[in-house]
Amino acid sequence: MSAAHNCACCRAPVNPAGPPARIGKKGLNPEQKRRLAVLVFSLAVFALSMVFEAALRSILGTRGLYFIYALPYFFCGVPVFKSAWASLRSGDYFSEFSLMGFATVAAILLNHPAEAVGVMLFYSLGEFLQELATQNSRGSIRALLASRPNTANVLENGSTRAVPVEEVEPGARLVIRAGDKIPLDGLVLSGSSQLDESPLTGESMPVDVGIGGRVNAGCINLGGVLEVEASGRFADTHMARILDMVEHAMSRKSPTERFITRFARYYTPAVLCAAALVAVLPPLLQEEAFAVWIYRALVLLVVSCPCALLVSVPLGYFGGIGLASRRGILVKGGNVLDGILKTRAVIFDKTGTLTRGRFTVTAVVPAPGQDESALLQAAALAECASGHPIAVSIMEKAEDFQRPENLKIREIAGQGMAASCSSSAGVEDVYYAGNALLMRGLGLAVPEVREPGSVVYVAHGGRYLGYLLVSDSVKPDAAEAVAALKARGLKTALFSGDRSAVVSFVADKLKIDSWRAELLPGNKVEAIASVAPAAGVTFVGDGINDAPSLAFAGVGIAMGGIGSEAAIEAAEAVILNDSPLKVDELYSIARTVRKVVRQNIAGALGIKFLIMVLGLGGLSGLWEAVFADVGVALLAVLNVVRALRKHT
Repeated sequence: MSAAHNCACCRAPVNPAGPPARIGKKGLNPEQKRRLAVLVFSLAVFALSMVFEAALRSILGTRGLYFIYALPYFFCGVPVFKSAWASLRSGDYFSEFSLMGFATVAAILLNHPAEAVGVMLFYSLGEFLQELATQNSRGSIRALLASRPNTANVLENGSTRAVPVEEVEPGARLVIRAGDKIPLDGLVLSGSSQLDESPLTGESMPVDVGIGGRVNAGCINLGGVLEVEASGRFADTHMARILDMVEHAMSRKSPTERFITRFARYYTPAVLCAAALVAVLPPLLQEEAFAVWIYRALVLLVVSCPCALLVSVPLGYFGGIGLASRRGILVKGGNVLDGILKTRAVIFDKTGTLTRGRFTVTAVVPAPGQDESALLQAAALAECASGHPIAVSIMEKAEDFQRPENLKIREIAGQGMAASCSSSAGVEDVYYAGNALLMRGLGLAVPEVREPGSVVYVAHGGRYLGYLLVSDSVKPDAAEAVAALKARGLKTALFSGDRSAVVSFVADKLKIDSWRAELLPGNKVEAIASVAPAAGVTFVGDGINDAPSLAFAGVGIAMGGIGSEAAIEAAEAVILNDSPLKVDELYSIARTVRKVVRQNIAGALGIKFLIMVLGLGGLSGLWEAVFADVGVALLAVLNVVRALRKHT
């Protein structure tokens, strides 16, 4: 048997005539309409033949009746036999197509033409309905992919021309009219409007944007005309990253999916061997008719396909990923949904995760003998190349700052920034801005600041210049998020590189169970390991210093709006609107997926086992067997759709 089970509901059916038709956003595509017409015609012919079988037999004879039965069998069976032949040529001898074709041919040879036609017809009808249900369950993913902008209106020499988004260069000027999708990330040069950011964040509330504001690809312009300068290529946009994550999410299978795949490799051959023994042993041992036991073996043969398992389990995870994406949560694989359910503790970073990450300088405190303006200018020199929210607030405060041309800047991980430039006398000046740990490393004594807020100490040329106090505010839904997680019985913790006074203030306000302060990136990893085994920890962060913790934890969740590229790449899930409440929502989605997957596994195996037992006793036939195969698969798909719709 081949390594992977080849079944219509687990992958696209083999179609020698060419690829399947594209599935439209709504309704049936032309290929589906043609198949539906064939099914309706075949069903009508079969129903009339069954109702008027005695009359038709007396008029046309047995051969004539067989010919009428052959019409629906032919129309429904040709695609199945084509796919069966393709499967056999590829080395998959136990595909659903070959099993169904062999079983119906054997039924005809055993003088059960009506059952053979019925099995083939209802199998084809079940596959068709299952495809429609699957198509519907993937609607959220399809809608996300459909939101991808294709062209951009580039302004050149006073006129615009449509250019494929992949060909637009950074710095190009784009004209975005009302109703247009924003094609690339960029800055607004002129105009003001409101944006619908729901394709990215899942939030329907429009967002105001004006000159100097940032816009992201995939959002929809609801108002006036905007002129935007592209800040990068399409491949670097939020939208491109989202599409890449979603399209590759299912390549990372969950443990449940991997188990079901391995199970199917042994399950089908085992049932086939059992069917062979059923067909041969009872007639030999009890001298009964071979035809009776061959028919019962056919029942086992039709039941044996693990179709319902192989479609419902991955579809459950696929549906969960789609639902999460519609809610503004990107999940990079089905394994994440299983992993988050192992969580025993949720650990948060502070800045940008539980707090807004929008800082303002609330105090400028120079050291004795130092000037406030000089302190601000020195802090701006050190922080001018950093994109951290604290650095941005300092640059906003230092309004008259002008960056020297020969300035060289480097980051000191977990401590701060250093900048150096040559003075007019050729002497290199070095400026430092960071935390108390950085100052102690420079051999400088600094005062302890007890006020809530982040303290940025500044030094120049071996002298302590003073400090800036930068304050942040807690996100409005942070307390609700922590309370929801604690209600699930999960431990909560706050790990930050900030001062103890600030971290304890936030932890107490949000009623977080425990907290650690002044942690370097490496210390955060060690602290996570001390809370619980890594597999039982979910870490939520946003900065480049959180990347090691995100990668180390069982599940890493990054804030995608304010988060750094390193954090987003290291995380298994990304929250697009930066709301910590989405952590609890992801946990809820994962529980729904696990529940529906378990229901489908139990239901599929239970019904199949029941039909097998009844078949051995002669109490079920091919009609029941085809229900245990295709019918149960269809019910499993509908159960996924039901559960996810109920969750919404």
